[in-house]
Amino acid sequence: MEQLPGGRRPRLVSSLGLEQRAWEVTLDEERGRLAWRDPRPPRRGDENCFVPTSEIIAVEETELNKKQRNSGKWQKMGKPHAFTVYYVKKARNHRWRCSDVTFWCADEHLCNQWIQALKELLEMQKSRPKQLLVYINPYGGKRQGKRIYEQKVAPLFSLASISTDVVITEHANHAKDNLFEVNINKYDGVVCVGGDGMFSEVMHGLIGRIQKDSGIDQNNPKAPLVQCNIRIGIIPAGSTDCICYSTIGISDPVTSALHIIVGDCQPLDVCSVHHNNTFLKYCVSLLGYGFYGDILKDSEKKRWMGPMRYDYSGFKTFLTHHYYEGTISFQPAKHTLGSPRDKYACRTGCYICKRSEQQLAQQQKQCGLKHEEEEWKVIKGKFLAINAVNMSCACPRSPKGLSPAAHLADGSADLILVRKCSRFDFLRYLVRHTNQDDQFDFSFVDVHRVKNFQFTSKLSEDNESNVTDMGKKRFGQFCRDHPACCCNIANSTWNCDGETLESSAIEVRVHCQLMKLFARGIEETCKDEGAYSQSSVEQLL
Repeated sequence: MEQLPGGRRPRLVSSLGLEQRAWEVTLDEERGRLAWRDPRPPRRGDENCFVPTSEIIAVEETELNKKQRNSGKWQKMGKPHAFTVYYVKKARNHRWRCSDVTFWCADEHLCNQWIQALKELLEMQKSRPKQLLVYINPYGGKRQGKRIYEQKVAPLFSLASISTDVVITEHANHAKDNLFEVNINKYDGVVCVGGDGMFSEVMHGLIGRIQKDSGIDQNNPKAPLVQCNIRIGIIPAGSTDCICYSTIGISDPVTSALHIIVGDCQPLDVCSVHHNNTFLKYCVSLLGYGFYGDILKDSEKKRWMGPMRYDYSGFKTFLTHHYYEGTISFQPAKHTLGSPRDKYACRTGCYICKRSEQQLAQQQKQCGLKHEEEEWKVIKGKFLAINAVNMSCACPRSPKGLSPAAHLADGSADLILVRKCSRFDFLRYLVRHTNQDDQFDFSFVDVHRVKNFQFTSKLSEDNESNVTDMGKKRFGQFCRDHPACCCNIANSTWNCDGETLESSAIEVRVHCQLMKLFARGIEETCKDEGAYSQSSVEQLL
């Protein structure tokens, strides 16, 4: 064990066998890195590597196979002692894989010293979960949830010494109801295996349970909700996995499992949706009225088609080209540093999210002392789509998402208003979601960063002022039942994270960093994601 100057923690340096050569292996506790390099003069193709100790999955004593023992200098040993380090290997497109490296030596004491030192470092990773509650939706997507968990995820959890209690859901809201009954304090996190619908169910159960235990009335739209410190992990296995894609950059079960194992933590804003002082839903990705609401409404009737139903309903909704008249009021999010039109995407360790959260707390404190009501802005019009997003809502088909510069944890939502326009112009707007062009650069599209908003449809306003407009309501229902009709439908449906809301008049409030995920945000890509540069290793050693 080598003592470093300046009171730094010691580091372990040894010459250990790797394949058929001796490598210099260093465990630097101060920098939190395990590094190995070939001490011989560098040759083309040689690779010097290191891995952060925070991304080591497990360390195990292992036996060399006969082929390894019979090669080169190791033939002279009676029985070499070896250990295997399992770690995260980063591949392209934000994909993570479990890789391993096996070191060996002749000295049993040295081998045990390495194993003990690495295990002690892993024990120091306090953010890592030890006990998880897992909910599996066996019916979502292509009905592969149970198989994905058992074959791809459970072995990794076992390797990392994570114990699990697994619940196979049997009906809608099974996970939500169960979370109100279990002792959640004994778990370090809750994992859902399924799509966005399964995540929404677990989120509602967890947030609802925390508010119930804290005595918070969820029906009060102005109630300050209590933050959930129990993290949620998402193993994607559904028809849509937008939340997973937007928070780690890929929809991949193994990658998500590894983020859970290393104990990543990503705060997430949550919107609460109310109607007439009655709580309806929580939302973390898309709250859409008009185009996306109509797609969901139509696709729900065609669940037998599987994921293909979204394509069919989307094409059908585009052809009908319905618009909706109403009034939207909102409070601008003045505490945020960014704007929806800037180019600063939310990434790992996002500075905008950290600073915006601090400024929001200061602003709320000042408003509380002055008892001032912040200004509301009002917009009336005819809209093809009204979308509010807490995140980019990126997916494989739309790599940048609905709002590329939306942030995960800045206490705001991006409110996108698409006014009535021609089919061709609306198609141009939709196509922009699939390329690099600015999708807000149209005269009929407005985008605002808000912290609260309200919407009331024209029909609701008319009904409040004149009861004789019930005839219009019936006529609107006729149009809804007969979509071939070319006239305007009075009301659409809100699409709240893939669930329908029948109430068109809603009140929405953004709760800053209300919950946490086993994620770290989307990492900036680098040219060599499999191994770090040789110069970096040389500086380290």
